[in-house]
Amino acid sequence: MAKLVSKTYGEALFELAVEEGKEDLFLAEISKLKEILAENPDFGKLMNHPKILKEEKLAVIKEVFGGRLSDELTGFLHLVVSKDRYGEIDAILNYFIDEVKKLKGIGVAYVTTAYSLSEAKKKEVENKLLTTTAFKKMEMHFGVDEELIGGMVIRIGDRVVDSSIATKLFDMRRTLLKVNV
Repeated sequence: MAKLVSKTYGEALFELAVEEGKEDLFLAEISKLKEILAENPDFGKLMNHPKILKEEKLAVIKEVFGGRLSDELTGFLHLVVSKDRYGEIDAILNYFIDEVKKLKGIGVAYVTTAYSLSEAKKKEVENKLLTTTAFKKMEMHFGVDEELIGGMVIRIGDRVVDSSIATKLFDMRRTLLKVNV
C-alpha cells in the first residue's frame, strides 16, 4: 500500500514538474525540504498526530512553507496533509527524486570495498560505470566493509555486481561441500 501511495503522489508531482518545466527547481526545493524534515523530526510528529485537527496542520504548512517554497510544492504539501498521507512524505519525495534522476540520465551507484579507495580509484570506478551503463552521469556513494576481504560490491538500483573475495570464498566452500568423496 505504501509503495502505491508514494508512486501515485510522486508521479503526480513529477508530471507537474515536467509539465511546468520546473524539474530542476522542484528537485532543489525537495532536496532542501528533505534536509529540513530530517533535521526536525518533531514536525513529522505534529503532522501525524491524530488529535491535531487537519485544519491546524494545514495552517502550519501554510505558515512554515508559504513564501519559502514554490506555490506548487506548498500546494502539494497541503494536498498530502489534507488526504492524510503525510506519513508517506519521505517515500513520495524519494520517488520524485528518483524519477527526475531517471529523466536526466543520472545513475546512483553504491560501491562497497574492503578498504577506502583513493580519489583516483574512485574516479576510475565512476568512469568505468559510465562506459558500461547507459547513464550520462553517476552519483557515487562509497562505503567500506572490511569483511569483504578484497574486491568490491556495486549496487545500481536493483542490480548488484559482487566481485568480493568473501563471496568467492563462500561460493568455493559451497561447491566443495557438494562434492562426494
